[in-house]
Amino acid sequence: MGISAPPCTSRAYIIVPSPFELRKVAEADFPSRFGSFRILGFEGSTDDETEDAVVLKMGDIGTSAPVLVRVHSQCLTGDVFHSLRCDCRAQLELALETIAREGRGLLIYEQQEGRGIGLLNKLRAYELQDQGADTVEANEQLGFEADLRAYQMPAAILNFLGVRRVRLMSNNPGKIQALENAGVQVTERIPCLVDPMDSTEKYLRTKRKKMGHLLDPV
Repeated sequence: MGISAPPCTSRAYIIVPSPFELRKVAEADFPSRFGSFRILGFEGSTDDETEDAVVLKMGDIGTSAPVLVRVHSQCLTGDVFHSLRCDCRAQLELALETIAREGRGLLIYEQQEGRGIGLLNKLRAYELQDQGADTVEANEQLGFEADLRAYQMPAAILNFLGVRRVRLMSNNPGKIQALENAGVQVTERIPCLVDPMDSTEKYLRTKRKKMGHLLDPV
C-alpha cells in the first residue's frame, strides 16, 4: 500500500493529464567519488514544452524489491556554486551517499531550476528575497506560482525503466502524490534532512510552513 500525502492545491501535487513522450538518448558508465553509476539521458516533451533529465543508476533495479529513488530538481547555484541560501547541494550529496551505501538506487536530476521558474527568474527572486520576501513571496511577486513543478518527467522515467515500487527519498509530500498519481507505488518515504545553517533557516521555515515540506522546526 502506498503512502498518502496530505491534500494541497499546489500544482506540485498534480500530474498534468497531457500527452507526454519520453525518449532515452544516451547511456554510459559514470564513475564518481560516490561510486560507480550508469548515467542515462532522457528527453521528454508535451504539446507545449520539452524537458531534459539525467538519471544516475546504481545496481540492479530490475528485481521486485522497491527501488531507492531521489528526484532532485536542478539548482545551479547550490549544486555547482555551493550556495548557502539553500540546502540543495547537501541534499544531492546525501542522496548519492545513501544510494552508494545501499549499492542500489536511482537519482533523477530534473531541469526545474527555481522550482520551475528558470535560472534568471530565480536570480530575480534572489533580489526580492534580499529585500525581505521569502521564497514563496518572491516567486509570486514575479507572477509565478510558488512551485511550478509537476513531476511528469520522473514518473515517466520510472515507468520507462519498469520501476513500479519505490522508496522515495524526499521531504516533499507533493512528490509522493505525483508519483502515486502516475501509477508508481511509494512504499516508504525516506527523509532527506540535512543540518540547517543560519543562512538557510528562513528558506527551510518557508518550505515547512508554506509548502508543507516534512521538515523539523527551525
